[in-house]
Amino acid sequence: MTKAVKQQVTYFIADLHLAQNRPDITACFLSFLKNDAILAEKLYILGDLFELWFGDDFQSPLNDDIANALTQLANTGTEIFFIHGNRDFVLGKDYAKRSSMQLLPEKTTIDLYGQKALIMHGDTLCTRDVDYQKFRKKSRTWWWMGLVTNLPLWYRKRLAEGYREKSKSAQQMKSLDIMDVTPSEVVKELEAHQCQLLIHGHTHRPDIHQHQANGKAAKRIVLGDWYEQGAWLKVTPTEMTLTNSPFV
Repeated sequence: MTKAVKQQVTYFIADLHLAQNRPDITACFLSFLKNDAILAEKLYILGDLFELWFGDDFQSPLNDDIANALTQLANTGTEIFFIHGNRDFVLGKDYAKRSSMQLLPEKTTIDLYGQKALIMHGDTLCTRDVDYQKFRKKSRTWWWMGLVTNLPLWYRKRLAEGYREKSKSAQQMKSLDIMDVTPSEVVKELEAHQCQLLIHGHTHRPDIHQHQANGKAAKRIVLGDWYEQGAWLKVTPTEMTLTNSPFV
């Protein structure tokens, strides 16, 4: 494929929750890749690209379509980076390679047109959700990951679907404050990474927040989810814009 002329643009997206039963979200995402991301230098996907991920050995028309679309974008010259979310944290090197995505650590600092930025999915910031953090800590261990990924695919699907239903029920019993970020944890991460800018998803509360960290003003940008519309952060050397787009 011919390399496209790229602008000084970087996109950030998260929480698409792509699923076979939501073709409208998929169509919106494919339109975004074809019409917007194709002009960008870089695209960062900050987790929960998929509603569920059973393992790289799970094949479906949706998974194939997304891998093909991302590869087509990468072939035009756009670099694609991926940070795991809480729904697709077992997405592995095989699918990343099929999709031409570069896997990044769960907390990564980047040079964003001269400004150092910390990027992450955002679930680690929600420290008041104690039950979730306990599960998260266990499920990211090498032994847990090894055990689960070696289970038969049909059983992994049952486990993942059961966890999703359990998670939905648990969220209905939790306050919004518990499921939102802990402000002190935001400052802790900004100072630990010596950053004044944090970009994340997970909470589904798109907004730009002001903080104080490292003795200076700091900014936290929360990406929107794709349940009702497309959502992304567009960054150029001179501006940052949170954008929503109706489903096509």
